[in-house]
Amino acid sequence: MIFAVGALVLLAFLGAPLFVVILAASILGFTSSEVDLSVIAIELYRITDTPILLALPLFTFAGYLLAEGKTSERLVGLSQAFLGWMPSGLAIVSFFTCAFFTAFTGASGVTIVAVGALLYPALKQEGYSDKFSLGLVTTSGSLGLLIPPSLPLILFAIIAQQMGFGEEVSIKDLFVAGLIPAALMILLLSLYSLWENKDAPISKQPFSWPHALATIKQARWEIPLPIFVLGGIYSGFFAISDAAAATVIYVIIMELFLYKEIPFHRLAHIMRDSMMMVGGILLILAVSLAFTNYLVDAEVPTKLFHLIQATIESKIAFLLLLNIILLALGAILDIFSALIIMIPLILPVAVGYGIDPIHLGIIFLANMQIGYFTPPVGMNLFIASYRFNKPILELYRATIPFMFVLLIALLLITFIPSLTLFFIR
Repeated sequence: MIFAVGALVLLAFLGAPLFVVILAASILGFTSSEVDLSVIAIELYRITDTPILLALPLFTFAGYLLAEGKTSERLVGLSQAFLGWMPSGLAIVSFFTCAFFTAFTGASGVTIVAVGALLYPALKQEGYSDKFSLGLVTTSGSLGLLIPPSLPLILFAIIAQQMGFGEEVSIKDLFVAGLIPAALMILLLSLYSLWENKDAPISKQPFSWPHALATIKQARWEIPLPIFVLGGIYSGFFAISDAAAATVIYVIIMELFLYKEIPFHRLAHIMRDSMMMVGGILLILAVSLAFTNYLVDAEVPTKLFHLIQATIESKIAFLLLLNIILLALGAILDIFSALIIMIPLILPVAVGYGIDPIHLGIIFLANMQIGYFTPPVGMNLFIASYRFNKPILELYRATIPFMFVLLIALLLITFIPSLTLFFIR
């Protein structure tokens, strides 16, 4: 047994695919417990029988289509026309645009590549310092994880429901719960931008109704999209999976026939790329849920709760420790792997401390958002370093002030549950 565990650890360090390591751990656990391995196949089938799972590939495909077209350019232009007249207007434009774009495309680095490439030179041209501009586009690359229809929100709900928290963790509730925390993060970042650039010679774009109306006309098909998706869900007209399918149809019509930015022959390539990412997520999810079954059978979450409770009695102390662990995980793992691996362990423990599962989900994703640009190995740092041809140490220095601002937001979200649960509990 010890030899087998050692072999698994060695496999992980040698870079074996994550699903292989988890599957091997599942097989090892069930074999040692003398449980028939058919339980793994049953779990693989069970995940395919989850109706809500349809939303994941559909929203992902829609996000890839938006990234392929010129949606980022139109959103920047629209936001700048209405907010560019404000002090630090372009910085605030950047936060809103990146948050919207990440909400639809997921935290895959697309925002830095697509939107950051437009914003970084524009920020410098208007008088923002290179350090501030670089830090802004790097940190904003994951801004929007808490805004629907964010893929991590959907994935958290799927995992929680598979664990038996279905009544308490619905995607609709998670979508609503993330709105105030996301707005808080954007507000604090905007206030920091105003303070940081109060003496900088920033040029402002005067507000002009003709220009504003022209940008509305240019982005006339993107503007209804969030209203179409969220309005359909909360009016009861769409189920989540129906909304995802309707979004794909809407975006295909918009990009192929209205804007005509994506040629028809590119559609299959975009679909393939998006489904490769979804396939990886689903494969890890399926084998992880099989491993979760073993952990539950072995009472690992219960034992972990009692172990932690013996050392940490206070809910506040537990939440502080949880944030530290999640920040470290966010800097090491991509968000989908972190969700799939950690939620089965953390969720039962958190519930044991009286933490609402919805609140936990928002705390988890807020940590992951910051982890994306946490030194030394946050993914956004390396994407920005490659995209803007900057040394990684320069990225570290540029993102630290933004990280402190978001850590303040994280503490408020963690210790004021009503920010998350105000509209749903």
